[in-house]
This record gives sequence, structure tokens and C-alpha cells, in this order.
Amino acid sequence: MIILILSFLFLLLFYLYFLVGISKGLKIVAREEPKINIGNEFISVIVPYRNEEQNILNSLNSIASQSISNDRYEIIFIDDNSTDNSFPILEKVDKHNNVVLLKSPSKIEERAHKKIALQFAIENAKGDIIVTTDADCTHNSNWLETIVSSFDENTAFVSGPVEFNSNGSLFSEIQKLEFSSLILVGAGLIGIKSPIICNAANLGFRKSVFYKVGGYNDNLLLSSGDDEFLMQKIARETNFKIKFCFKKAAITYTQANKDLNQFYQQRKRWASKGFHYVDKTIVLKLVLIFLFYLGVPTQIILGVLADKIYFLTAIISLLLKFIFEYKIVQLDSKKLFVPIKNKYFFLAQVFHIPYIIISGISGIFGNYTWKDRSIKR
Repeated sequence: MIILILSFLFLLLFYLYFLVGISKGLKIVAREEPKINIGNEFISVIVPYRNEEQNILNSLNSIASQSISNDRYEIIFIDDNSTDNSFPILEKVDKHNNVVLLKSPSKIEERAHKKIALQFAIENAKGDIIVTTDADCTHNSNWLETIVSSFDENTAFVSGPVEFNSNGSLFSEIQKLEFSSLILVGAGLIGIKSPIICNAANLGFRKSVFYKVGGYNDNLLLSSGDDEFLMQKIARETNFKIKFCFKKAAITYTQANKDLNQFYQQRKRWASKGFHYVDKTIVLKLVLIFLFYLGVPTQIILGVLADKIYFLTAIISLLLKFIFEYKIVQLDSKKLFVPIKNKYFFLAQVFHIPYIIISGISGIFGNYTWKDRSIKR
């Protein structure tokens, strides 16, 4: 029993240490001030899409309405084997002269469809600064200028904030909170120079550095991870800086999942790449965090079957988890996200542990459904 209790205590302390690091990292990225002058570098905004006929025009209008002059950037829409009218809709629109339409060379039976599409778009991009977003996203007019302002000659990768729009329902509010938590974790890790998490809906990188580290070539057997694998590789193999743009103007807005199955498939997709990170210390950290989450219901079960002391250790774990996460999500993030109502934070805590356990285990098997496509890891 003592060994078990000490094991649970170790996992708790590791998780709290991890959260303290996130809090410290958020303070660092929040203090960074991007330069005012974005320089003269040409920018290529790449939007990979599949079956986005309901969103594609909103995406085009949002990116075409940026504060930067149209002759400073191009917008590349790359079609990833859509089966709807997304591409014809774009073809019919009276587009600006800085809009480029491409079709991905990927085949239906291949893996890594999105990476193949992105790589093809990058090959055809004119800019050295590449900014990626998704077709179901919208942005305010200063988004592109704000993201690009984080680049300097020593910076190769900039991760930006992404926020779910909420329709006011309980499900969308909890998703908004949970998703902003992931963004904050990614930002904090970048702040302490341990970049692990980012989101392709809002990031930028230098095309020259992309080719310097080999692009996506070493992970084309994996369908997901175009964003995180690239960021980690740049951090691991070069001396360039990785930054997080901690500015409200830089937020990309996207829609919450419509139902539980869509939410489950998305999280399973994200979890599927974790064991394939090259840096095995990252994998070890993720395993320990997963074991902490798994340990909480395990302690409750042991409290019922073995000894009531496990109820006490479970309560301590839950209480400290709640306090430390509240500080990050509701306090440290005020300069970026509007704090969500406390009742939603409490409800999210109830679902957080089982969702992490289920998606983590499901992600090991790797197969998932996304954008009307059954995908193997």
C-alpha cells in the first residue's frame, strides 16, 4: 500500500510541477512585445481544406480583409480531395489578384493527406513567411499583421492563439474552456523553451527553415501532426527561436464540435501522434501526465475495494488539480482570453479526467474519422 500511495504522490507532484511550469511560461510569453514594423518580407497564407462549402467564403473574406496591403501577401487555398462544392464555389467568386487556387496531388488511398497538400502549397508559395490556418476559421482585420510582427531574423516559428466560438450551449461552453486550456498549455511550454503543442489553425514559419529541417518528409507515414512535428523539429535541430503570439488581435476563431462523436474523433486524432514524438522525454512526460489522470479513478476504486485512505489521496489530487488549473485558465490567461464562467470551469473539471483517459487510450490505436474520411494513423 505504501508503494502505491508514494506512486500516486509522485504523479501528483509531477503534474503540479508541470502546471507551475505552464504558469511561468505564460508570464514569459505575455511579457514579450512584438516589433511594430513587420518588415518587407512577402507572406503566403495557406488554407488547406476538405469539404468546407459552408465555410469557405467566410474564410476567404476574412483573410482578404486584412490590414496589410494586398500586394504584401497571397492567399493559397489548397483543395484536399473535396467531394463537395468547395472548389467550384471558390472558382466562381470574383477574387482578389492575390488569391491562388490549387488542388492537392495526394491520392485517396494515401496517408498524410493534409501534409501532402500543405507541402504542395508551400512549394508553390512566393513568400518566405508561411502562415497557415483552416477553412472553418475567421480572423479580425489585424490578425495577419499581429502574427507576422512576432517574427524577427532569429525567429523561425510562431504559434498563435485559437478560440472556439460558442453558441451559448453547455457543450460548446465547456469545449471553449477545454480548448483554450490546451492553447494555454502550448503557450506556456513555448515560454519555458519546451515547445510541444501548437495548432495549425494559427501558426507561421519560415519557408527556408521548413526546407532546412526537411519539412514533413520524416513523418509522412503519420496522418496528423503537421504542426507539432514541424515546431518540435525546428526547436530540436536549429538555433532559431520559437515564439507564441500572446495577443488578442492574433486570435483565430473556429467552431466548436457539433456533437460528442465529432469531439471524440478530434481528440483521438490529436492523441494519436503523441507516441511518435522524436524526443522521448516528451513522450515520457505525456505518459506520466496520463498516468496521473488514470490514477485518480484508480484511487477511488481502491478506496472502495481496499482502504479508505485512497479516498483521501484522490480528494487531495482533485483539489490541487482544481486550484492549479484554475489559476492558469481563469487568472493567467486574462490578457488573452475572457475568463469563462466559474460554473463551466467546475463542470469541465468533472468531465476532464474521463475524457483524457478515453481519448488517450483511443489515440494509441490511431484510427479515426475526420472530414468524411476514415484515416489510419
